[in-house]
Amino acid sequence: MAQSFDYFVVFAEMRTGSNFLETNLNAFDGITCHGEAFNPHFIGYPNTTEILGVSQAARDADPEGLITVIRRKTDGLGGFRYFHDHDPRVFDIIVNDPKCAKIVLTRNPVDSYVSWKIAQATGQWKLTDVKRRKAGAAAFDPREFEAHLEALQTFQVTLMNRLQVTGQTAFYVAYEDLQSVEVMNGLAAYLGVESRLEGLDKSLKKQNPSPISEKVTNADEMARALNGLDRFNLTRTPNFEPRRGPVIPTYVAAAKSPLLYLPMRSGPEEQIFDWMAALDGVSDDDLLRKMNQKDLRQWKRRNRGHRSFTVLRHPAARAHHAFCHRILNPGPACYDALRQTLTRRYALPIPEDAPDASYDRAAHHTAFTAFLAFLKGNLAGQTAIRVDAAWCTQVQAVQGFGEFVLPDRIIREEDLQTELAQIASQIGLDDIPQVPQAVEPGPFTLKDIYDDSIEALVSDVYQRDYMMFGFSRWA
Repeated sequence: MAQSFDYFVVFAEMRTGSNFLETNLNAFDGITCHGEAFNPHFIGYPNTTEILGVSQAARDADPEGLITVIRRKTDGLGGFRYFHDHDPRVFDIIVNDPKCAKIVLTRNPVDSYVSWKIAQATGQWKLTDVKRRKAGAAAFDPREFEAHLEALQTFQVTLMNRLQVTGQTAFYVAYEDLQSVEVMNGLAAYLGVESRLEGLDKSLKKQNPSPISEKVTNADEMARALNGLDRFNLTRTPNFEPRRGPVIPTYVAAAKSPLLYLPMRSGPEEQIFDWMAALDGVSDDDLLRKMNQKDLRQWKRRNRGHRSFTVLRHPAARAHHAFCHRILNPGPACYDALRQTLTRRYALPIPEDAPDASYDRAAHHTAFTAFLAFLKGNLAGQTAIRVDAAWCTQVQAVQGFGEFVLPDRIIREEDLQTELAQIASQIGLDDIPQVPQAVEPGPFTLKDIYDDSIEALVSDVYQRDYMMFGFSRWA
């Protein structure tokens, strides 16, 4: 049988069974899957340094070059697994190439999320011998799951649309199909490979065979959280996924007042949450969060005369906050994997652990300057790491809001007190609290290190924000 494709990609996510699918693909004569070839933190597998002679550094410099090597040098048909947070430069290359076979692996996102949480808790990501199984249970975090679901659905809808407009089709595999040798042989036929399997590779074992309710420590809370979601979004395959707003679960409404805040990451979020709580005389926990489209529509209908707003922060202050909060300081808010990748692959000069007394202002200036250099390449699509909401341009963030709702007012951080007071007056409130002072994460403030060189870098990195919003020097 003549092959129809030059190479293949498995679109999957963590804990969807992609390791098991890869193992069985590799059991066919004439098929080789090279793991997570474009994971920004490693190449192929966590303990490998190259694929077919291509190093991670060479891959990051020329991702298309690795695709060419996989296509030409693999013995038989080569391919790799691709997750939504892998090198974004690769997505356009593979999705536009009709000679790249597309395999889409899906799993109920509740199952994949709980499996991911258990793997995090136990440290066991694969199981080959049931004697070595580590028992564990997950704590279901509704907010974290909502973010998980949003990321998956956004990517799945994008993939579906791109296949539609390019006139391509994919081979869809559900997690449950992985146990069918007939489906695996059908996949081989789709790929144009003549060999067939008589049985599946059983070296990998299912790690958590219990019912979902027994895998979490807070099953009742999970049930309540899932009850507020459209259940069809949790079970339908990607080509049937409804389009959803990209960041609606991050919107926050006041407990009593008809006021809606559209946060921009790395902005003065905590200050505004505290102000909104004080406005109604409630605690921060009483604010309305984690809404979906249906919830937000109902809130708007209930709150006639409502007002919505977002807040711009100067790009220098915002980038510095993102650097300190998400990269420099280890902790719950830190992107640990990215922190390690930036130090290892991009030579970001930060301490291995939390900054100590040896980390002075000069070191902080050097490290922040290096982070800005990374951001320049990242925002230009020149790195293997996707652009994160913590440092994307604010122009892009506002455009994202527009997919479902636009803010009535875009406020600048330096005008917070005046403009929030005006909005509160518009909805009929007289007793208007003060906006709390911002607290910088440190260990040094932007004022400690700001100079002409930093301003020049920031204005270069965030040219769109400076142009669209008219920013001048930070100080």
